[in-house]
Amino acid sequence: MEKTLNNRLKEKLKTNQLSLGSWITLGHPGIAEIFANAGFDWLVVDLEHSTLSMEQAGELIRTIDLAGASPLVRLTSNDANQIKRVMDAGAHGIVVPMVNSVRDAEHAVAATRYAPQGHRGVGLARAQRYGPGFKDYLQWQQDGPVVIVQIEHQSALDHLEAIFSTPGVDGFIIGPYDLSCSMGIPGEFERPEFLAAMDRILTTGLRLGCPPGLHIVEPDPARLRQVIQEGYRFIAYSVDIRMLDVSARTGVLVTQEKAQT
Repeated sequence: MEKTLNNRLKEKLKTNQLSLGSWITLGHPGIAEIFANAGFDWLVVDLEHSTLSMEQAGELIRTIDLAGASPLVRLTSNDANQIKRVMDAGAHGIVVPMVNSVRDAEHAVAATRYAPQGHRGVGLARAQRYGPGFKDYLQWQQDGPVVIVQIEHQSALDHLEAIFSTPGVDGFIIGPYDLSCSMGIPGEFERPEFLAAMDRILTTGLRLGCPPGLHIVEPDPARLRQVIQEGYRFIAYSVDIRMLDVSARTGVLVTQEKAQT
C-alpha cells in the first residue's frame, strides 16, 4: 500500500488545496486505470449507486492504488462492517452518505481506526500487505484514513458546524439530488431555497476550514472552472458512465449532421 500517495491527498485536504477526482461505477479495472493515468488525485469506487460487488471493489481499489491515485469508496450506508472491509482491501478512505449529525460523523471516523482511536476490527489483508505490513499500517491508520462526509439532507443543515468540526472528518461533498428531494423540490436546483442551502453549506465549510466538495456529474470543463472559483476544493469531475455516454453521442451526432448535409 503506497501510504505516501494517501498522505499527499490528506495533506491537500488539511491545507485546503484543490484536489480533483472522479467517480467509478463500472467494474472493469481498465476504466479505473485509464482514469488514474489521466491524472486524477483520487477516484471514488461507488458502492451506493452501482451493481459493483465487494470483490469488484477490491480489484478497483488495487488498480487505482497501483496506478498512482488514491482509492476512496462511497459506501452503501454508514456501516462499520462495510467500512472495515473496504479499508482492509486497501482503500485510502471513505465517502459516507447521509451524514446528518455529529454522531454520524464520529461513527464513520471511528470505523476507520483501531482501538483506542476507534472501534474497527483488526485483520490481515491487502492493506496490511497480508501480514508483513501490519506494524506500518497500525501507525498509519491512527490519522491516515480520509473521511469525507456527504451532506445531502436538510436535517444536516442545523448541524453543519458540529459535523465539519468533528476530529477525523477531512472534508465534505454535497449530494444535490438527495438534498433537493429532502426539501420537497426534487431536482429543482434553481429554486431560491435550494441555492440558499447550497450557499450555507459552502460558506460554513470555508469558514471552518473543512474542504468543500461537489460532484459535477456532466463532463463540463466550464462548470468545473466555475465551482473552483466559487471555492470548492474537493471536486468530483463527472463519472465513468457519463463520460462514455457523452463521448459516444458526440461522435454519433457528428455523423448524423454529416448525413443531413
